[in-house]
Amino acid sequence: MTQADGSWPVRKLAIVLYPFAAAAVAINLFMLSLMCIAFGVPALSPITAIWLSIPLGIPATWWTAKWVRGLMDEAEGKK
Repeated sequence: MTQADGSWPVRKLAIVLYPFAAAAVAINLFMLSLMCIAFGVPALSPITAIWLSIPLGIPATWWTAKWVRGLMDEAEGKK
């Protein structure tokens, strides 16, 4: 599943990074809901934040994988 030059493609990086990105989305959603209490918005429960982070973690993971791939290319001198 690696590319011809031995580097990881964005898709493989995204699969590996998904649990971490989805967890970060869940934490940020929960913290945002706590801050929104000041505006009268009810807070999300931690379980609701986790459930919402499952689909919202996909675009976050893709952007993270593209960013990491760019950092890896830069470190290898490909850019």
